Amino acid sequence: MLLSGQAIQSQLGKQISIDPFQEDRLNPNSYNLALHDELLIYEEVVLDAAAPNRYRRIEIPPTGYTLQPNQLYLGRTAEYTETDGLVPMIQGRSSLGRLGLFINPGGSVGDVGYRGTWTLEMHCVQPVRIYAGMQICQIYYMQLSGEATGYSSDKYQDSRDIQPSLMFRELGGEDHDTQMELKFDELLHKAR
Repeated sequence: MLLSGQAIQSQLGKQISIDPFQEDRLNPNSYNLALHDELLIYEEVVLDAAAPNRYRRIEIPPTGYTLQPNQLYLGRTAEYTETDGLVPMIQGRSSLGRLGLFINPGGSVGDVGYRGTWTLEMHCVQPVRIYAGMQICQIYYMQLSGEATGYSSDKYQDSRDIQPSLMFRELGGEDHDTQMELKFDELLHKAR
């Protein structure tokens, strides 16, 4: 069962936390989340699921930032959310889909017990200008049937930043710190 906007509001401070919360962003059965002011762009030509991939951080200026086709952008919500006993889900807003901007086509289902900001996967079919603070996606909540253990993975829980893929942890790849140490050692060796 999908929670109505009134049910979402009635559960604030109980099963749902949205920080900050603005009542004018509440919809009949969802709540609009805003885009934070930074993006990540991968720098690798081929992304490797078994290893950390290099990326760079971009600040979205007040005049906006133009996204380009054939590029994956990672952003995040400005809001920090917590959910207890409900399934949080996000999806891009249809107004942005009509501009050819697609948000989280592969990662819209959250887990019961998730706490943190939401990393947004964004791509577009033609150049489109975006702005920090714009209402970028909607969060909605489903009731859960049956018993469930709350989300407790250390991969993304309690995130307050954009999270690149950590799939490499599942595949036994090196962690980022180890990879950076190896690259540093390699540079030192070449310098000698």
